[in-house]
Order: sequence, then structure tokens, then C-alpha cells
Amino acid sequence: MSDSKNIAYINNEPFEFESGETILSLLRRNFGDNPVPTLCDAPNLDPFGSCRVCSVEVAREQDGPTRVQASCHTPVMEGSFIYTHTEKMERLRKNIVELVLTDYPKEKFETDNPKNNELKRVAYDVGIKMEEVRYAPGRNHLDRTADTAHPYMRANLSSCINCFRCVRACDEVQGEMVLTMEGRGFDSKIVMGMNEGFMESDCVSCGACSQACPTGAITDVFDSKTNEAEETTRTVCTYCGVGCNLDVATSSGDIVSITAPYDAEVNQGHTCLKGRYAFKFYDHPERLRSPMVRKKGQLENVSWDEAYDYIVDKITNIREEHGPDSIAGISSARCTNEENYLMQKFIRAVVGTNNIDCCARVCHSPTALGMQRSFGTGAATNSVIDIKYTDCMMVIGANPTAAHPVTGAKMKQAAMKGTKLIVIDPREIELAKYADHFLQLRPGTNVALLNMLLYYIIDEGLADKAFIDNRTEGYDDFVANIKKLDINAMEAITGVDREEVRAAAITYASAPNAMSFHGLGVTEHSQGTFTVQQIADLAMITGNIGRRGVGVNPLRGQNNVQGAADMGAQPHQGAGYLDITDPMINQKYIDFYKTDKIPSHIGYKIPEMFDAAIAGDLKVMWIIGEDVVQTDPNTSKVKKALTSLDLFIVQELFMTETAMLADVVLPGASFLEKSGTFTNGERRVQRVNKVVEPVPGTKADGQIIVDVMQRMGYDQADYAPDTMLEEISQIVPFFRGIKWEELAENGKQWPVPEDGSSTEIIHIEEFKRGKGLFTYFDWRESEEIVEHGEEYPYIITTNRELEHYNCGAMTRRTGNGEILKEDVLLINEKDASDNGISDGDMVCVTSARGKVDIKARITDEVKPGVMSTTFHFPEIMVNLITSDVHDSEAKCPEYKVVAVKIRKSKGVNKLMKTSQSAGMETAPLDKLKD
Repeated sequence: MSDSKNIAYINNEPFEFESGETILSLLRRNFGDNPVPTLCDAPNLDPFGSCRVCSVEVAREQDGPTRVQASCHTPVMEGSFIYTHTEKMERLRKNIVELVLTDYPKEKFETDNPKNNELKRVAYDVGIKMEEVRYAPGRNHLDRTADTAHPYMRANLSSCINCFRCVRACDEVQGEMVLTMEGRGFDSKIVMGMNEGFMESDCVSCGACSQACPTGAITDVFDSKTNEAEETTRTVCTYCGVGCNLDVATSSGDIVSITAPYDAEVNQGHTCLKGRYAFKFYDHPERLRSPMVRKKGQLENVSWDEAYDYIVDKITNIREEHGPDSIAGISSARCTNEENYLMQKFIRAVVGTNNIDCCARVCHSPTALGMQRSFGTGAATNSVIDIKYTDCMMVIGANPTAAHPVTGAKMKQAAMKGTKLIVIDPREIELAKYADHFLQLRPGTNVALLNMLLYYIIDEGLADKAFIDNRTEGYDDFVANIKKLDINAMEAITGVDREEVRAAAITYASAPNAMSFHGLGVTEHSQGTFTVQQIADLAMITGNIGRRGVGVNPLRGQNNVQGAADMGAQPHQGAGYLDITDPMINQKYIDFYKTDKIPSHIGYKIPEMFDAAIAGDLKVMWIIGEDVVQTDPNTSKVKKALTSLDLFIVQELFMTETAMLADVVLPGASFLEKSGTFTNGERRVQRVNKVVEPVPGTKADGQIIVDVMQRMGYDQADYAPDTMLEEISQIVPFFRGIKWEELAENGKQWPVPEDGSSTEIIHIEEFKRGKGLFTYFDWRESEEIVEHGEEYPYIITTNRELEHYNCGAMTRRTGNGEILKEDVLLINEKDASDNGISDGDMVCVTSARGKVDIKARITDEVKPGVMSTTFHFPEIMVNLITSDVHDSEAKCPEYKVVAVKIRKSKGVNKLMKTSQSAGMETAPLDKLKD
């Protein structure tokens, strides 16, 4: 035993305790999860003390007088004596549980499995059976009507014991405040919203209340806590860059439910409705179940051998006739690191070209490039846990509560508890309601507004001179340009009052620790890369790099978009971000892959692939898990490019808009049907573990790639995550110490050196490039506005909704499709009135590329002149109107500035498409080419 003064005695045995630690925490640390019974306590909730079942006796001295105290919220006192199972405590707990059972349905108590019903388990632990209850039954809950209207959530509050766990989960975990307790005494009861059902309330369907409920009074359609699952497998969510851990329960080889593990470092027992509930796509009837080859204009089911033979013959012949640069691949952020690595290896080492890219191109390629230029590394400098340590959060061009819900909930909780919050966005997103400063700028003016922030930091004398002098370069030229700014002009350009910008700048620069988060509202602009470099400038000028609670933290969109880029699925850098044009690095790849085919010139980026296909230079394209027809900008151009190819291969789960145009369709496996690793937005490499066998007729995407590599004569071992990860660790420097068997349940954050240690914060003492680089940029109006703004006077900026993910191919085939059924146009009341549009009217939206008809939703979320919409649903095909303007440096499309004009629609949507997205029907290719 150490000489520490923090000693308390449990049942007269001495134990060390930590300052501020509760009695229950001390007991659990030394005696396991259930040292005393509890009812109102949950691992991810603050101590509450409403049930008193966890009470213990506490004395100031051995054998001295005792007091009964709730162990969950009582701090341990130095030298105190804690008695857990005295006769007095046993009687008290038994009495408490008896009182609870007076108001609990007898039938449910008798039939529930104590493994799944915490009340029944506690009753058994304290020695109570229903027939032994001495008190008369209560009168309040037993006649409550069940709430079954919601696609997921269920409530039958006759079995509610008023423990407040659901209320606290809604408040403390999600921060939605939908649930509350109404009434007093026996009349008290849980209500949703304004005494509504789940469906009518503001519930976001995260399921935190369901997971918290100890009795099943609030549950879900999957009975997540009470079903009789045979096995539970830990894996990682497929939807966004947060990387939530999931416990997936299975029975007889089928998935029955998903819960969030409390010991997961990423999500601590929380997840959103997509991660928890939107899993039924995995065995949906519309899953692709056979390879298909287009014959006489129609896609027909074929064997795997026939599909492979067709692919290999066509690729081989086209490469011989037109060269390897006539072939390109687009890998997938929905696939594992190992699969993305294999795809880029196939394109480079087998085909012999650098024409490889992934969806990072259309979302966070400016982040990678901008941060590499400023810091030397294009990934988050810090971790989400740093929200606990920061004094100020700046959220730029991101809507975390919708697009990154678990991280967004943590931000909202921090803001509600006093952490300063600055929000910069054209839309009044949910976090704006909690912001100390909300800068609602015009879309396309990020550079102008961030220059204003930098100007005021310098003008107010808030620059961190010591950090600048010791760790950066380029500052003098940078400052000289900033001081030349015309603030009057910047104010007019952005539409944000200069004094609001000044106040925000002071808040950010004055905070002891400030961290920024940015999303696609930064990157999907013609000046996206420059904006990312400005965000880096903001961090450096204030010294907010290299410690807890600071840094530049991109909110990565898809689940493995970080990993896809890490693995080399981009045309200018191979695996590990090594420059393929450097002769020494090029030779390194050639030697490692045992090939002589890898060229040293940069390949096509995705937009360049489409241009090359239309020009006739690109003949073959293989796309894995990306629905570019629905989600890439300027849909008509994308279709023209794809139908110009000699061979178009699509590897998918469903017959998407893109798959309908393919010559070959290959049915891949979902994340639930294979193993590998995903890398989340905080550089955390986590194990994805196969939960169920692939749907019959499908294969893991990695194995499909390997099969083709082998048939083309390359000696590649069959797909296995452990051996693939071992290979990756030999070529990717920051994966050097990652081993499959050592990732455990919470993974590791790269860089991981050979000793296997994880890295939460990077650039602590110096930047990867040595010194951080300051760079100044003038604001430039988007070409879209310059060329089309006069004829098309409104601006549409695109966004994402909580319920859906990208093209919605997975979520639309789950209960999420019942909660959010369509894309809508967010429009300010003034713009609607000026154009004779009422809420719910169909609006004809026209740009220089085309038009769509979409339902109006009148809101004050956007300013006059600005509108917003999503592209989750193929019935609308919003990208028919988005532009062909791209970021000047990284070629990321400018989804956020689309010049349009509007009018009330004359009728229903006249954009009749040639396919039915939800089904398996496909149009003849010759008609599509017409």
C-alpha cells in the first residue's frame, strides 16, 4: 500500500481513492461492475441519487456512528469507513425495491429475463419476489397507452419506475431535452415534448433513452436491451467520420439489434439513429446478389467467373491498345483501409497508372492539401476528447449535430455548460442557437471573413508572438498583406457586421485554449484549400497548436474518408502520402510491389477522369461504392462521361443511379459482412469485425479486387485483414506499429511508431514540415457568380440531414426513410413571398446546367437570397443543377455556391428519369447514351 493520504476503508479494508471520486466509483474500481445494486445509475450519466438502492453506511472512524449515503454521488472522504452490505443496508434496499414494485406490472416482472431487466435483476439481488411485496399496488402507470407510432422508438410507461435515466440521457448525452417528468407523487410520469408521442416530438431517434431505461418502459422496435441474442460482436459504424463503436447482437446468423458500448472511447455508450437503427439495409430484398454484365443493352446476371473473364479480357485489350493511362479507378470511403489499399495497389502495380482517386476528392481534398501546406500533415491535429479541455470552439462550415451527431452532441453539451462557441455558416444550424457569436456569411465568402478575423486578431494585439517566432515562418509578409485589407469591402462582401467579427476574433484569440472544427462548408468552394490554410493561420497566430484543447480539426464526412486517402487512393500520392513523382519514392513503391509498371507522373483526379472520358482519352473506369451520378455535381456531364467509356465497372450494394449505367456490376459486402479497419476523423484506426456472413452471391470488396489481380497475373494473397494490415505497416510510415491483434476495442491513433503507442495530439514540439507556414490569400468571387449571377440571382448551398447519408442508398432502405422522406428547398420567407411561393409548394429551380422541381420549406434558417437543399433522394437529382466549378488547387467541386433562379412550379416534377432507383430495373445503355 502506498503512503498516499487518500485512503478510505471498505468493510474495514484500506483502499486508495482519487480526489473527487465517488464511493460507487471506488467500489467498482476495486470490486467490479456491481459491488452494490443500482437502479438510477448508468455509466454515461452524471450521478443522480434518486433511487437510493446504492446506499451504503459511512462512518468517520472504525466502529463509529454511521450515516446512510447514496454511493453514486457521495465523494469518498479521507479516512472514512464504508460498509456495503450491513443488515441495515440489506433491509433498506429491500424496502426500496418493494416500494418500486408496487407500481410495476406483475405480468411483465414475471416474464422478463433478469439478464435484460435491471429492476428484476436488482430485485433478485436484494432477495425480493413479486409475491413477497408487502405494500398495496400503486395507481398511476398501469393504464398508460403504448406509443408505437415511431419507426424505431417505443414506449409503454406502465413499466416506468421514474428513475429519470431516460430524461438524463436525453439531456446529458444527446442534449435534446425532449423527455421530462410531469406531475408530483403518484401522479408523476415521463412525457415526450409537449406530452406528445415520440413521432410528434423533437426526438432525434438517437436511442439514448432506450439504452438507458432499466425496465424496457422505453425501448425500440428491435427490443435492443431485451431480445434473446446469441452473440454480440464489436464493430465500427459505416456512416460518418466519428467512428462510433457498435455492439451488434445476432441470433441464428441474423442481426437483431445494435447498442453502443459504454467503454468505447469514441462514443461512450452513445450513437445516432443511423448507427443504432439504420442497419436493415444489410439484408434488404434489393441487395445485389449476383454479378451482372450488360448484354444487348441490358444487365444480366452472370457467374463470378464470367464477370471476371469479361473484366480481365477488356482491361487487358484496352491497355494494350490505348495504354494504362486509359484506365482509372475510384475507391470507396465506405470500404476498409485494407480494401482501399488493394484498389490503389491494383491500379498502380497491376494496371500501371496513377489514375486512382476516392470520394475525398469531392469533400476533404482541400483539407488534406491545405493542412499539408501549412503543417506538413493533412489530418486532425487533436482528438474529440479535447472538447473537454477547450475554452472556445470555432465551427466553420459544418453542421455537426446533423452530419457528425455524436461529436455534435458533445459540442452542444460543452456550449450549454459554458464553453465559448463561434459558428460561421450561411445557415442557422442547430449549434448557432448555443453560439456566443454566430457569423452568418454569404456562401462563397469564407476567405473574406477569415481575413477579417485575422485582421482583428492582429489589430487587437492578440497574436502569440512567442509561438510565431519559434515555430512558424512567412509571418511578416502575411501580416503586411492582412494590414492592407479594406474592412469596409470585406464587410459588404460577407454580409457580416465588422463588430460581430471583431468580437468573435477577440473571443477566439483570448481563450486560453481554442480549437476549430471545419466541414464541407469550407472545402467545397473554389477557394477551399486557401480557406483551410487560413484556418491553420488562425491556429498558429494564436498559438493554438500542440496541446490539449486546441488545434485544427476537420470533421471528416464519410466513415473512412481519412483512411482512403491514408492508403493512397489519390493520384498524386501513394500509400502513406508519399510523393509518387519523387524518383526515390517511385522506386520504393516499384520495389515494394515487385512491379515495373508504376509511372512517376500524376494521374487523373475525379473531375479530370470525367473530362478525359468525354474527350475519348479514358476508356475504362472501375468505381467502388460511390454513386457519382446522384452525388457528384453537374449530373448531365457525369452521365455523359460514364456513357462514353468502353468499359464501366461498378461495385455496389444496390442498383444505384451509377450502377444502372455500368457494363459490369459486382455485388460487394457491407461493413457488417467483412473485417478490416476504418480510420476516423481523429486518426483513430479501429477494427471492423465481421458480424454476419455476406449475403449469398456477394463477396468482400477486397476479395473481388484480389480475384481480378490474380487473374491478371499478379501474385496477391487472398484478402485477410491481419495480413493486409501487416503489408500496409511496411509501406505506410505512420502505420508502422499497427498490428491487427493489438488494436483491441478502441484502436490506435496514428502515427503509431514501432512501439505500438497511440498519438492523440500531433505537432506538439514541431510541425511535420518543420515550421508552420503562414500564407495570405485575397478573396475571389466564385466563377459561378461572376458568370451566372446576373441571370441566376439566388444562391443554393447544399447540406446533409441527420437521417440520411450521402445518396441515401442504405438509409432509404431502413426506417429512416419513414422519418425523412424527401429532399426539400429551404427558402427564406421574403424570397418565397417575392416569388408567390407558399410552404409545401413545388418550386422549379433552374441553373445554367438544368432544372429540378422540389418542395419548398419556408424558414428563417437562411437569409434572403440564399437557399439550401440536400441530395439524398434520386427522385429529385439535385446535382442536375450544381456547377462544374472546382477548388482551384485540389479540384474539389463547389457544391456550396450554385447560382439559380426560382419560380413556383406549373405542375409536378417533369424530370422523369429513365430508371427506378429503388428497384432492379435497368434501362438499355443505348437509350441512355441517346
